[in-house]
Amino acid sequence: MRALISVSDKTGIVEFAGKLSELGIEIVSTGGTYNKLKEAGLPVIGISEVTGFPECLDGRVKTLHPKIHAGLLAMRSNEEHMKQVKELNVELIDMVVVNLYPFKQTIMKPGVTLADAIENIDIGGPTMLRAAAKNYQDVSVIIDPSDYDRVISEIKENGRVSVETNFYLAAKVFNHTAYYDSMIANYLRDKAGLPKYPDTLSMTFEKVQDMRYGENPHQAAAFYKEVGANTGMLTGIEQLHGKELSFNNINDTHGALELLKEYDEPTVVACKHSNPCGVASGKDIYEAYTKAYNTDPVSIFGGIVCANRKIDKATAEEISKIFLEIVLAPDFDNDALEVLTRKKNIRLLKLDGIENKQPETAFDVKKVSGGILVQDIDNKLLDGDVKVVTDRAPSNKEMEDLLFTWKIVKYTKSNGIAIGKDKQSVGIGPGQVNRIWATEQAIDHGTKQLGADAVNGAVLASDAFFPFDDCVEAAAKAGITAIIQPGGSVRDQDSIDACNKYGIAMVFTGMRHFRH
Repeated sequence: MRALISVSDKTGIVEFAGKLSELGIEIVSTGGTYNKLKEAGLPVIGISEVTGFPECLDGRVKTLHPKIHAGLLAMRSNEEHMKQVKELNVELIDMVVVNLYPFKQTIMKPGVTLADAIENIDIGGPTMLRAAAKNYQDVSVIIDPSDYDRVISEIKENGRVSVETNFYLAAKVFNHTAYYDSMIANYLRDKAGLPKYPDTLSMTFEKVQDMRYGENPHQAAAFYKEVGANTGMLTGIEQLHGKELSFNNINDTHGALELLKEYDEPTVVACKHSNPCGVASGKDIYEAYTKAYNTDPVSIFGGIVCANRKIDKATAEEISKIFLEIVLAPDFDNDALEVLTRKKNIRLLKLDGIENKQPETAFDVKKVSGGILVQDIDNKLLDGDVKVVTDRAPSNKEMEDLLFTWKIVKYTKSNGIAIGKDKQSVGIGPGQVNRIWATEQAIDHGTKQLGADAVNGAVLASDAFFPFDDCVEAAAKAGITAIIQPGGSVRDQDSIDACNKYGIAMVFTGMRHFRH
């Protein structure tokens, strides 16, 4: 038996090659792997001794040779194949152990050049892997060091690797080469300025963890991350305390985190079932948390809290008074950790670069029956200046609250309405089938939780236009003084006239933020 070994990840390779050698398997190798095995005192044959041709072009051409690929692709059960390899003096290769050039590690280096990236595109490696995997009935192909023990065990017990294991290994290869090629294609697509939405779209992700279950216990699930920098992204979290994150934990935290990224000053976002339930900014994170909590002390229970400043002891003591699933922040004081870790089940997540937003090249993907919907992420808040459409323009204070509340409604399920005042959410009406219900829900929530005075003098944001003037009528009755909405309805004038009737200032953004 003969094995060809050429790996960039040399984890355990000397030990594995040593065991192969002890089992009487001849080893052929190339480049750095050859040198490492030779230095370890293992008998190893250089690739040029097999091909009769020197490695050339700075190592670009080593294994691309008929004596290698005929040795891999020859079907042992095919008499004509066996006759040809004998006539051509080709020795069969029974095992390939190959890792590919570290393309991902290369493109993630700061300041990497296109030339460096191109040089780390493996050619011979994928070719050998695919050839060996195609001929899995006769050839064992290994890309993952975690499979070394399984292979050695089967050879010791049976004198060879089983066809079932070879098929398993071959399937891993094609999954891996597809990932590798997709990663290269996506990198070059962006560099070359190819269309973001080509005729065929390949995406590649790496598993972060298996989940206990998905949205519901009967659904299996896993968490994957995009290839690239993850600083400030949910995949870059460091869990400091608490049990393993669930599918719903991650999904809900995502919504809270993306909303939090809209704010620069100290801000806290409380979220429940992917909808914000309390949002507030303050002079410090303690004030922001207490304002966010007071917005809705009922819904926040069992929810998720995200903060864009370090959690101090005073804030931690307030947080510890209720049950929360998750607290996410850029950092925690030691005193704060001491307070919060007394609660066994709370999950504490640290995220560096919490202010970083997703890149312009990012996709938003939704699974539908038989396919996926892919779109740009909703990374804009406004598309230019807002337009005052009423007789009265909002005051500076009202405009400040309008923009604060517009951020909230952007991350509220449609139909969505948010009411805000003094940089604090007052009432949120998410996911209703008509806009007046969402408006009434937000008003009702605010008056019941905080009192009529909280809604009186507040502002209102709508994620899409008003189809009728009923929302303005409800807002006026509650004492709301200013409204921000996209505009664009054929009945815009009805809402404008109603605002003028009640002295409400209204601005149009010209863009909507549906969130389905």
